[in-house]
Amino acid sequence: MPRKKTKSLVRDIQPDRLYNSVQVQRLINRVMLNGKKQLAERLVYGGMQKAASKLKVDNPLEVFEQAMKNVQPHLETRSRRVGGANYQIPFEVKGQRQQHLTTMWFVQAARSRKGMSMLDRIAAELVDAYNSQGAAVKKREDSHKMAEANRAFAHFARG
Repeated sequence: MPRKKTKSLVRDIQPDRLYNSVQVQRLINRVMLNGKKQLAERLVYGGMQKAASKLKVDNPLEVFEQAMKNVQPHLETRSRRVGGANYQIPFEVKGQRQQHLTTMWFVQAARSRKGMSMLDRIAAELVDAYNSQGAAVKKREDSHKMAEANRAFAHFARG
């Protein structure tokens, strides 16, 4: 199996039922535990509705898309061994990996909130991400800061 995801290994995901969005379906799949897809759908759709009503926005999909856009990373660092030393080399994040990191960080941030139901956690994280706050957005900013701090090693990326 190749180390990098090739086009042939990337699965086509069908859009979700309610909003006809592939990104919403990715979030539902990531929230799902033990194959309980209906429960995951109920949590995500309920969280989106609740977040939209809190923010006084008519379309929950708008809130979701803006929140995900605010979490999306543009740079990350990868470790590379050069001459006996390991360097953190900044790379641009594109396509599939960008979506993957976005959903991973979002779900991780929602799960790390304590003292409320998962529906409320998703709603709260959506509201925070929409307002460019919260743990998922902080994770993105940390990733960008790390890449910026190691910009001097970018020349190791080539070759």
